Amino acid sequence: MDLKKRLRTAFVIMIILPIMMMGICAKFIIESTGTSVQETYDVDADTMQVLTNPLRILNRVTREAYNQIKLYAIREPEKLEDLEYIASMNKELLSKYSYLVIRKENEIVYYGGRDNITAIQSILPEFGDYSTDVDGGLYIGDLKPVLIKHQDFYFSDGSEGSVFIVTEVNVLVPQLRTSIVQVIVCMIIIVIMTAIILVVWLYRTIIRPLDILKAATNEMKYGNLNYSISGDPKDEIGQLCQDFEEMRIHLKELIEERLQYEQDSKELISNISHDLKTPLTAIKGYAEGIMDGIADTPEKMEKYLKTIYTKANDMSGLVDELSFFSKIDSNIVPYNFTVLDANEYFMDCIEELRLDLEVKNIELKLFNELDKGTKISADPEQLKRVINNIVGNSVKYLDKEKGHVRFCLKDVSDKLQVELADNGAGIAAKDLPYIFDRFYRADASRNSRKGGTGLGLAIAKKIIEEHCGEIWAVSDEGIGTAIYFTLPKVVSEPKLEAKSLASEEKKRHLKNIKVKP
Repeated sequence: MDLKKRLRTAFVIMIILPIMMMGICAKFIIESTGTSVQETYDVDADTMQVLTNPLRILNRVTREAYNQIKLYAIREPEKLEDLEYIASMNKELLSKYSYLVIRKENEIVYYGGRDNITAIQSILPEFGDYSTDVDGGLYIGDLKPVLIKHQDFYFSDGSEGSVFIVTEVNVLVPQLRTSIVQVIVCMIIIVIMTAIILVVWLYRTIIRPLDILKAATNEMKYGNLNYSISGDPKDEIGQLCQDFEEMRIHLKELIEERLQYEQDSKELISNISHDLKTPLTAIKGYAEGIMDGIADTPEKMEKYLKTIYTKANDMSGLVDELSFFSKIDSNIVPYNFTVLDANEYFMDCIEELRLDLEVKNIELKLFNELDKGTKISADPEQLKRVINNIVGNSVKYLDKEKGHVRFCLKDVSDKLQVELADNGAGIAAKDLPYIFDRFYRADASRNSRKGGTGLGLAIAKKIIEEHCGEIWAVSDEGIGTAIYFTLPKVVSEPKLEAKSLASEEKKRHLKNIKVKP
């Protein structure tokens, strides 16, 4: 659920839930109040009537006592002069928040209330005044509202008398007052509970993820890029957490790349210094020999000069190779992709290699299993550099009297596979995973008589990857090494320029590039 829906849901819950719960609680309280009133005062009334017309209920509470007094006033008025009877009746009425008042002429002869008699005396109806407004009762809303019922009669001496039943409205039916208090308390509890539920829910879904995000930013602030977070992608905060996690990973990769670049730069400077030092030392030594007159014969002079020339050529080649690797590693080497007929292209490469290898007493064997018309999209010059680097490596480490180099071409699904194998010294299993790393040499000493910069296979790997291919090696120490690489085939003639086609091909295959060990 996204953040907007959560806020809308919280708003609806904030309104509907309290209303529903208060409705349920009010219904229960009202029903309980009605039942309590009926049981306490022995009156038959529905719940709504108790709440909407309490004066009518109050009138019913004293109806039985009033009817009894009325009957005595008509038939046995002397009963109303019996103080014992009056006291018992008053006691019964007190339990119903009512009391008796008996007036003779204008004098109160009996008062059963608890308040000051003067407060009630002034509001009692006159003899013969039977004005009512609540089913035979008269409601007087003074400072202390009361409901008054009265019955006139004549004392035994013929004087006018009146009996009043006074009901205290503000204290009668305490169940109503209790119910109101209960409703208010329930409302407060419901509002508090609803607020707690919403706060907990919002905290779990909004505040907690924000706290996690804040903790992650603090960790990043102090350089900890390994602090990983996750979020629910269905809401905005979760998406923010995911974006933050992607940013963290990307930033970590950038920093690691930068650190690796700095390390590689240091290694590059160190290796260049070391590789240049060897031929420079030789050149310096032979030059000093000439200056000191050690080369005192024409033969020695020619030998010294040839050595200086050879070492200078070695330095030139080393600088060229380092320069090219720097360009290719920085992705600034331009590639001129074109569609090539694989059979024709590799046959030309083999013919060139065959002449060079025959001079060095190395036999080149060809195994071509390609279909006729197989085409690839490649840069001819750079692909030839790959082949020359691999074959040059094979020649450098051949330790047999008669060398062999096997050149195999195969169709592998939608790719073309090239295998270049030799019968040289082979590569130890511990060194095999690293032979495509820059400046790596299987022989420990950089002063090895084999020479080289250790960049040949690293350059080959980079070029093959730029061609959307794969490269890997298999080797048995003492038996030989086979290096494989693949290139994607072109199914049909392109309608676009060859370079554009290769660029699109590269984009499609870039994610699948890998180097096999």
